[in-house]
Amino acid sequence: PAPAEAGRAPGPPDGGWGWVVVFGAFVSIGFAYAFPKGLAIFFKEIQDFFGTSYSEIAWISSIMLATTYGAGPISSILVNRYGSRPVVMFGGLLCGVGMISAAFCTSILQLYICVGFITGFGLALNLQPSVIIIGKYFLKRRPIANGLAMAGSPVMLCTLAPLNQFLFENFGWRGSFLILGAILLNCCVAGALFRPIGAGTARVKTVSEEGKDALKGKITTDGPMENKTEEEGEKDCFEKINQYLDFSLFKHRGFLIYLIGNVLMFLGFFAPIVFLAPYAKHRGIDEYSAAFLLSILAVVDMFARPTTGIVANSRWVRPRIQYFFSFAIAFNGACHLLCPLASSYTGLIVYSSFFGLAFGMVCAMLFETLMDLVGAARFTSAVGLVTIAECCTILLGPPIGGILIDTFGDYRYMFIKCGAVMVLAGTFLFIMNYYNYRMLAKEEKERKTKEEDLKSIRTENEGKKNWNKDSTEDGPELEPLREKEEGVKKEINGA
Repeated sequence: PAPAEAGRAPGPPDGGWGWVVVFGAFVSIGFAYAFPKGLAIFFKEIQDFFGTSYSEIAWISSIMLATTYGAGPISSILVNRYGSRPVVMFGGLLCGVGMISAAFCTSILQLYICVGFITGFGLALNLQPSVIIIGKYFLKRRPIANGLAMAGSPVMLCTLAPLNQFLFENFGWRGSFLILGAILLNCCVAGALFRPIGAGTARVKTVSEEGKDALKGKITTDGPMENKTEEEGEKDCFEKINQYLDFSLFKHRGFLIYLIGNVLMFLGFFAPIVFLAPYAKHRGIDEYSAAFLLSILAVVDMFARPTTGIVANSRWVRPRIQYFFSFAIAFNGACHLLCPLASSYTGLIVYSSFFGLAFGMVCAMLFETLMDLVGAARFTSAVGLVTIAECCTILLGPPIGGILIDTFGDYRYMFIKCGAVMVLAGTFLFIMNYYNYRMLAKEEKERKTKEEDLKSIRTENEGKKNWNKDSTEDGPELEPLREKEEGVKKEINGA
């Protein structure tokens, strides 16, 4: 191939084996998102067993979710270094080990470590690579592929909610954790489907970089070792980190808007799911009916995600996908604000249905909107940086809700808090994205104006240059005058 094309990676196939990859991502993402929510079935029994409060038991899900999101940069670095397939398979192994170890825990602190940190880190190694590899296999159909992969979460939740209830009644929470650990090992199978595509993840050095490296080696060999200062060592370390995490994204206006809005949103995003089943039991509803609410939410969510992906891929919505995402977040918050009005089981079914719709809309566009802002090339770094920032509010969200429940003895204040936070986040994103689009249009207009000015100046300079050239050259019309001048010179010389 030509030199210019030799290092160019092939374009995304937008199909073929990509659909098998979507299925693998469906399983991995499904477990990563649904598993922390499905564990809420066991919380009441674990709370009674260890004699803990609502806020203490909520830390299990919070630590797991925070670890899943906070380990994003580590996952991104591993994907850049080794690829998606081995990272997901190792993550599945960690998930299994964490849950099997949790079955033998004798204190709530041990559950924090086994379920929260070990299993949460394993889920992080499943989530990030699954999202990243879809961007490598799809471009035109990427919103649809993301929507289908994200549908794994509601499908898994719909399955895990009744399954966990069945396991709990027959094997108790310890036996259930053993079985769930074995089920999570299926993430290793899903990871095996992630066949690498395109060029390797290792960065190719240019000729100039190789020359610099050779020069560095020569200086290090010929010169004394103490010449290499501590500052240079820190600079080299920062450059190595920057190969995997692009910190220049913090200068990207759209990325910062997305980051702030999402950090605020996650303060109220997961708490309603964690406390939905306990809230139903608090209302006097039996355990199976309470677990069925999660299944209703999951079924609606399951259809909402691919449908949202199709709508987001439409010609009218895709250029405005940031506004659509903002609306979905605000709609989610409105559902939580209206939840305290649901005083009966029928009302909770209606709430679960609308909550599932809003939740599915947000999740289907969560990563698509980020890729729309930063592009596929910087997406891996963007995901890692976003998730580590989000983990703080994810960690605090459910425990704050638990504190409100312990303080007031009522779940309504928790739902109101979550709803208000999410409406605020949706409003912020809508306004700031409008501002961002206006600024981008203004900057594009200024850039075009500057290019036109430079072009006109260049044309004017070329015209002046040509005029000066023409004025210094004699044309045919000056030939008689030149001959007459030469004749006069000859006469003078002869005289």
